[in-house]
Amino acid sequence: MRKRTYYKKKERVPDHKYDRIDVGLFINYLMWDGKRTVAEHVFYGALDEIRKRTKDDGVETFEHAIENVTPLLELVSRRVGGANYQIPREVRPERKFFLASRWIITAARKKKGKPMYERLADELIAASKNEGEAIKKKQDTHRMAEANRAFASLLRR
Repeated sequence: MRKRTYYKKKERVPDHKYDRIDVGLFINYLMWDGKRTVAEHVFYGALDEIRKRTKDDGVETFEHAIENVTPLLELVSRRVGGANYQIPREVRPERKFFLASRWIITAARKKKGKPMYERLADELIAASKNEGEAIKKKQDTHRMAEANRAFASLLRR
C-alpha cells in the first residue's frame, strides 16, 4: 500500500475592502460561474443596505448572523444491516461556517421579487435577530438530530 498523502489546506484570501477572511469566504460561496465582482457587488450592497436600515455596522450584523445560524450537530447517513440511519454528530469547525453561509445564501436565493443584495440583507438581518429561513433550517437540523439521538451509538469514528 502506498503511503497516504495528506491534503494541504489552501491559504484563504481575505476580501479587499474589509481585509477579513470570513468575508472573503462568504463572497466565494456567493459567487456563481466565477463572477467574483458580481458576488462582491451583491455582498457589499447587502452590507450597505443593512447599514441604511438598522444604523448598525454591516460586518457586525453579518458576524452575528453567521454566529446565530452556525449548527452544532448535523445528520450523517449510515447504512447498518440493510437500513439507512440518520446519525447525529458534531460539526467540524471548518464545516460550521460553510453550512451557516450556505443556508443564508440558499434562503436569500429562494426569495423572489427583489434584487439579490436586498434579499441577502433581509436574510442577514433576520438571522442576526434569530429569525428567518436559515435559522429555521438550523432548528430543523437540531430537532432531527435530537430525535435520532438513539442511533448515535452506531457511529464509528
